[in-house]
Amino acid sequence: MIPLVEIYCLIDDFCKEFQQVNTAHILPNPDRKRNKECALSMSEIMTIVVMFHLSHYRTFKDFYISCILFQYKNDFPKAISYNRFLEVKKLTAMPLMILINSLKGEKTNKYYIDSTKLEVCENLRIRSHKVFKDIAKRGKSSTGWFFGFKLHLVINNKGEIMSIKLTPGNTDDRVVVKKMTEGLEGWLL
Repeated sequence: MIPLVEIYCLIDDFCKEFQQVNTAHILPNPDRKRNKECALSMSEIMTIVVMFHLSHYRTFKDFYISCILFQYKNDFPKAISYNRFLEVKKLTAMPLMILINSLKGEKTNKYYIDSTKLEVCENLRIRSHKVFKDIAKRGKSSTGWFFGFKLHLVINNKGEIMSIKLTPGNTDDRVVVKKMTEGLEGWLL
């Protein structure tokens, strides 16, 4: 069972502070025709994203339609359509990364580091891919060549995140180790 209330409270407290600080630094956009609020708050959107990663579902679409729109319909009474959710979900990428980085685990002197590839597209479509054209790079992992990014992660022996970093796919895993383990003492595996 997903601890929905605890997750939501943590994310909501963070979002209140984030939006307060963030609105002071955002420039107004005179070209914007309307400023309509989404039915779901940023906290609810981020909570749904986190819930998906804690669930057993393989695809986000199945999770959203089966769980959010049916099983959790009382918890999210203003749930929006799946297509609309995909549009607003991308607005939470930066706040979610900031939240993850702010939730550091406790120092235990035993740490594990690893990276995984995040493919942007299939190798055959690299030349026609335009979304991450300038920031994603072609890299090689133990399973072969790919085009995209690498997610580097350091956790302690309790499974708590100590450091997280996203780099282009061609970044050598050894390059980020020093920066990610700054301030940590003990064993690194």
